[in-house]
Amino acid sequence: MYYRKISCAVVAAAITMSGFAQPKKAALQSKMDQFVSNLIGKMTLDEKIGQLTQYTSDMALTGPSIRAGYKDDIQKGNVGSIFNAYTPAYTRQLQEMAVKNTRLHIPLIFGYDVIHGHKTIFPIPLGESSSWDLAAMEKSAHIAAAEASADGLHWTFAPMVDIARDPRWGRVAEGAGEDVWLGSQIAKARVKGFQGTSFDGTTVMACTKHYAGYGFVQGGRDYNVVDVSNRTLWETILPPFKATVDAGVGSFMTSFNEIAGVPSTANKWLVDDVLKKQWNYKGFVVTDYTAINEMVNHGNVANEKEAGEAAINAGIDMDMQGAVFVKYLKQSVNEGKVKVQTINDAVRRVLEAKYKLGLFADPYKYCNEERAKTEIMSAANLNDARDIARKSFVLLKNYQQVLPLKKSGSIALIGPLGDDKRDMIGNWSGAGDWHKAVGLLEGMKAVAGPGVEINYAKGANISDNKSIVDQMNSQGGELVTDDPDALLKQAMDVARKADVIVMAVGESQGMTGEATSRSDISIPESQQRLMREIYTLGKPVVLVLMNGRPLTLTWEDAHFPAILETWFAGTEAGNAIADVLFGNYNPAGKLTISFPRSVGQIPVYYDMKKTGRPADPNNKYSSKYLDIANDPLYPFGYGLSYTTFTYTQPVLDKKTIKATDKLNVSVTVTNNGNYDGEEVVQLYIRDVVGSVTRPMKQLRNFQKVFLHKGESKEIKFTLTNDDLKFYDANMKYTSEPGDFKVFIGTNSRDTQEADFKLAL
Repeated sequence: MYYRKISCAVVAAAITMSGFAQPKKAALQSKMDQFVSNLIGKMTLDEKIGQLTQYTSDMALTGPSIRAGYKDDIQKGNVGSIFNAYTPAYTRQLQEMAVKNTRLHIPLIFGYDVIHGHKTIFPIPLGESSSWDLAAMEKSAHIAAAEASADGLHWTFAPMVDIARDPRWGRVAEGAGEDVWLGSQIAKARVKGFQGTSFDGTTVMACTKHYAGYGFVQGGRDYNVVDVSNRTLWETILPPFKATVDAGVGSFMTSFNEIAGVPSTANKWLVDDVLKKQWNYKGFVVTDYTAINEMVNHGNVANEKEAGEAAINAGIDMDMQGAVFVKYLKQSVNEGKVKVQTINDAVRRVLEAKYKLGLFADPYKYCNEERAKTEIMSAANLNDARDIARKSFVLLKNYQQVLPLKKSGSIALIGPLGDDKRDMIGNWSGAGDWHKAVGLLEGMKAVAGPGVEINYAKGANISDNKSIVDQMNSQGGELVTDDPDALLKQAMDVARKADVIVMAVGESQGMTGEATSRSDISIPESQQRLMREIYTLGKPVVLVLMNGRPLTLTWEDAHFPAILETWFAGTEAGNAIADVLFGNYNPAGKLTISFPRSVGQIPVYYDMKKTGRPADPNNKYSSKYLDIANDPLYPFGYGLSYTTFTYTQPVLDKKTIKATDKLNVSVTVTNNGNYDGEEVVQLYIRDVVGSVTRPMKQLRNFQKVFLHKGESKEIKFTLTNDDLKFYDANMKYTSEPGDFKVFIGTNSRDTQEADFKLAL
């Protein structure tokens, strides 16, 4: 067979080249170029087009249709990649079809949505980003890759790096929030975690998505129109994508939306000019699910054939599920509408990815059943899942230190998410098995020990809206609706007998994620009714939130003394939440997306610009609402601890710097509370006057520091000219001399500031 003829030197090159390693890069690149060129020279046009085609298997279904006869397509050489296929035995079966039965024996790439864990599920990405722990995020991606690669997979469709500022959009759950700088750091960490330093069989190829602007859909409605300025594109949307190019990501996925009237999947400027030429990106670009076909609905092409021509000429290398390339590209070549060289360039990128993954050296490299038995859901992986989940929780309120709970007395656990497993692993949990998740009741009993009496009552359905429940259950939501009045009565009876009440409320996992936009992002009315009744008892209440997006919580914040945001925390959710509730772990998470007071504020984010008429309570004709404040309920970077931290004023080592200088900034942080704890010390800047208006604050660095109670520590930062750059009036990326402010604090709102100048 073809792959058996490869020399040992080429095999070694295939392994070392994986992960885009730098040592001996030129020599290794030359060997790969020669191998791939020789292979392309032997391929027919049909075989080339087959390499640019991806189909879903019948193991899982993510879209409206499945490719009937895809196994026949594999054996005919009409497909280069399969997604939604995993387990070593199943992928080996499909791989054998490609390697044994096709003329050139070219192996398949197996892809899957490994978003926040494969079998061991970690917190949703938005939750995990709230840890502000880049090492932890890299580690969770590495564990996910290790499990996925042990289960027959080569490729994950992650990370999603879309900056998003509209929590009505369900896919905020899948990203890192609203900030460009932090989002870029997290994007790099996740790519590094998935891909490691080499594709050694324990890592997978990452895929940066969705390129570009998907997080800016109008009205927060998934798959909707996007209309952004060139400045917003370069300043806010593109930086995290560029960060993953710099990190060596192996693949890109285009977005469903348009940019400047042209769908991303046919946008030559976006894909070919910016990504491939300006950024010198060498990986391959795949569409999102049937995105080429959907261009007909966009209205920029008349039919699927034209859509395929627009996509391949724009720089698209692989068609996900749409079968447009297979149906029409050969005809388009014969008509002179697509050049053979264009197809060759796309085929080269796909084959290079297979080479780097080591699949030509060993097509069955990822089909190790013994490794799957030891790697997947190991005790070590579960321990890490529990720890990373704890790091992701954000303490939003803790009036009069209701938390942590005592390990004595009686506790009423109330709410539809209190004894729930299905929703713990959240949306986009892929191959995760929710039956193996730890629910909150189970976790609380395990952590509290025998000294605490814990009684549970469901209290309410997640939703009493039949339409929503039916939609959730049609997608495996497992929602059970019981009589609301009977549930409420039982909950009140249980709550009356307790010393303290823990309420587990929020969303179903199916109410957030892809295709789950919500116009009303409050807690569902069924649960609001329960909360209002529980409040009348006058007992201390701890609200435990489980959700995939910011919620509007003005009533809850005003009426309950303690609120803990836990997102959807994964397989070990119940244990991790209990660790925090009972004080075994001091929460240190900080929000990476603002929580609005009302949907009427959206979009609301910390690095907004100042208007010509900033809010003034004494001036009617200023920018404000009549009924609520302008600022969010909980701002970006916000999160409390069981202890308290104080900050000194920032100290700068100079008041004026030149572009070649470094500015050293220091602040002393003291833990003056009663618990040891971690604090995320955040540094922001503001360019006071620019050739174009600048945001009021921009995050430029942070440090997560652990302090024992009573301990003080000097935290040092260094700012360089790169931290001060922006796109000026001529769209040149540069810094401008003038006045700057630097802010350091516990969140984007509560900061101490100092001034400096950038001189010519």
